[in-house]
Amino acid sequence: MSTTRTTATPIHSQFLERMSPRAFVPEALSTAQLEQLVDAARWAPSASNKQPWHFAYALRGDAHWQAFSQIPNEANRRWCLNAGALIVLLSNQESSPAKHSFDAGCAWGYLALEAHAMGLATHAMGGFSADEARRVLNLPAHLLPECVIAVGRRADAATLPEDLRAREIPSLRKPLNEVLSAGAVPSAA
Repeated sequence: MSTTRTTATPIHSQFLERMSPRAFVPEALSTAQLEQLVDAARWAPSASNKQPWHFAYALRGDAHWQAFSQIPNEANRRWCLNAGALIVLLSNQESSPAKHSFDAGCAWGYLALEAHAMGLATHAMGGFSADEARRVLNLPAHLLPECVIAVGRRADAATLPEDLRAREIPSLRKPLNEVLSAGAVPSAA
């Protein structure tokens, strides 16, 4: 099953091609690959250039992998533990009190696009235990776990549990006219 994404405007193909799969090849990323991803992410714009993000990671099979594998919730552990790396995206609430989550989200977007350009896939998960992330990473109170990101080479959907295979297609988006308005925002937005 496949879905082709299309749009009426001339945007870069990376936006239509990138998706968040669940099927990953069970092989570790290299430290160099991880550094390249985060180097791209650090160039994201941020309010007052505070750059309130931090990326904590475990490469598949390294000394941190077992502890990191407990951070995603049970439903996500079914598939994300095949990824080549797990990354916990953190934001610093003290350095940018009003914009830390917004800016960290932008950095995640840059990381996702760099991964796509590298031939890798990413899937950010909101389904994780913030308490477990705090414990595993020994986080101070000012660092907020925002999401867990699985990164790796994409595998065939057949490697997934049967109930997840049908979801292994690019998701569509709302039409442009539902997310864009000139002037006042419609009440349905």
